[in-house]
Amino acid sequence: MLENHQLAFQKNHIKNLNTKEKKLETTLILIKPDGVQRSLSGEILQRLERSGLKISGLKLLHVDEPLAKKHYAEHDGKPFFKDLVEYICSAPIIALALSGPNAVQKSRSLIGKTNPLESEPGTIRGDLGLEISRNLIHGSASIEDAKRELNI
Repeated sequence: MLENHQLAFQKNHIKNLNTKEKKLETTLILIKPDGVQRSLSGEILQRLERSGLKISGLKLLHVDEPLAKKHYAEHDGKPFFKDLVEYICSAPIIALALSGPNAVQKSRSLIGKTNPLESEPGTIRGDLGLEISRNLIHGSASIEDAKRELNI
């Protein structure tokens, strides 16, 4: 009798451990034209997967101008907007949906700061990035951004 009670407690405890404090999220990641052109896609994907996050969708595409403007709408009117749109449209990219606990925050910490020269060693941009305008990868900045970007 006691053994059955202990087993039931253990199962419930394990169940609670598996769901407690985990925010299951999906975020958008783009391997930008420089990442694809420099043949870094495999390295970047490997780093993302090794983190424990799961690729739940993946697509190679060539972004057209209307899609780029929609994706970067928050930067419209800024001095770098035109260059940003031209750059993302310049060559194929890899778009992926990355899922798991705290996927937005986890992927952002793997990616590093926008400027590769300010990114920590060990991050994708810190190790592989060359300059701010060619920084290899985009990751949604928030859960709200991820929801919006994944629906574009």
